[in-house]
Amino acid sequence: MKKIVEVTEVKGEGMVSLLGERVILFCLNYIYTGKLSGVNDTFVLLDDAAIVYETGAFTDKRFKDAQKLGHPHYVQLSAVESFAKTSQE
Repeated sequence: MKKIVEVTEVKGEGMVSLLGERVILFCLNYIYTGKLSGVNDTFVLLDDAAIVYETGAFTDKRFKDAQKLGHPHYVQLSAVESFAKTSQE
């Protein structure tokens, strides 16, 4: 049997490390993008938020179809499957 016997917390990893950056969140039902301006144990806050209905090529400068929400938007962390920094708008 193999066991992990030491756990080390690394500060500044994960979602918190992307605060202030433009991100893309792949969630259970939708894809969201925006500037990550807040993170807590339950939600993240996106400024300049949009729902991405069609990404197009990930190397493009803009998403093929991203609809701006017109206000800051909260996304529940339990719905986020993956996330990354993005330069697309």
